[in-house]
Amino acid sequence: MTESVTNLRVLKPSRKKPQPGDVFAFQLAEKPFLFGRVISTEVRWTVAQNALPAILIYIFRDQSLEKTVPERVRLRPDRLLVSPMMTNRLPWSRGYFETLVNIPLAPEDVLPQHCFLSAWRGQYFDDHGVELPGPIEPVGDYGLHSFRTIDDEISDALGVPRVAGD
Repeated sequence: MTESVTNLRVLKPSRKKPQPGDVFAFQLAEKPFLFGRVISTEVRWTVAQNALPAILIYIFRDQSLEKTVPERVRLRPDRLLVSPMMTNRLPWSRGYFETLVNIPLAPEDVLPQHCFLSAWRGQYFDDHGVELPGPIEPVGDYGLHSFRTIDDEISDALGVPRVAGD
């Protein structure tokens, strides 16, 4: 098996299960640290009834030369770099995301409504798999993001060239 190449640097692999409120750091090669937050660990990422739940994360636009927890006001939805994403535990177990601290979520830390587009179906869904009548910004992808597609989204948002596919 070959190692996947990404712009994301390996920081510290962890087997600890992410929890809502976890603040995590990550870094693209030769760039300052960026930060994200776990919003939920029980989201529906597909209409398939037997699918395991996913982890809903926010990725924020603020950057830092140090891997220190940002001020809470910098961890709010109005500071998003990309739309909310659903993923699994691989970004943590592979060491791309490093959990720094858990700060319990407050209402102002979470969007009032999450919205995801199923490009295949042409329909919008919330984070519980309920169909929505139309888009509610910011609109994410209704599906599970791998660490590779997370890397692509962040790289695009920062103007960093994507790593060529395996």
